[in-house]
Amino acid sequence: MTPYNPLDKRNLGKSVAQALLAQGVRAMAGIGEIRGAGVYAIYYTGPFPAYEPVASRNRNGVFGQPIYVGKAIPKGGRKGGIATDMSEGTALRDRLRQHAASSEQAENLALGDFHYRCLVVDDIWIPLGENMVIENFRPIWNVVIDGFGNKDPGNRRATQYRSSWDALHPGRHFAKKLADGVATPESVKSKLAKYFAGLPVPLIRERDDEEGT
Repeated sequence: MTPYNPLDKRNLGKSVAQALLAQGVRAMAGIGEIRGAGVYAIYYTGPFPAYEPVASRNRNGVFGQPIYVGKAIPKGGRKGGIATDMSEGTALRDRLRQHAASSEQAENLALGDFHYRCLVVDDIWIPLGENMVIENFRPIWNVVIDGFGNKDPGNRRATQYRSSWDALHPGRHFAKKLADGVATPESVKSKLAKYFAGLPVPLIRERDDEEGT
């Protein structure tokens, strides 16, 4: 039997994931002041038919299946810098407010149907914790439908198209200036239905902190 190693990266990731899931759930509407950087999980409880397998696991205060998991890294983190105090800054708040705006602008979603939990984490453990929660829950906006974490790309480049998320949920202000991609609402719903049925579908990995940069 292999000895238990509390410093194994998987065990460290599990500890971050467990700490995140122990946090209280808050409404996405009216996100207040949150200090720090870290990881978060977003939950959906609304009536969008294609999401019923997810929403049904989150109603009545259960919140058992995130629709999206992400990270908010401190400034300088993408360039290899090490922040000294994860309780400072507004990375989590800013990222969650961006997601709230995306949900609110979508024509077929309602911000009131979204909740979140978040955890301030030392920067070195943020990606590890995020990856562990995604591995455990396989949130559909991380592994099936791409684009929720996209940021405003500024002026459109020739290679920039609307994501699958924007095809299914039109309305985001910045997506209106992008060209139509290959995804249609029907194709995205078909892929999602196959995923819920346990059939093989091409999976993606949403790169939350890098999309749109």
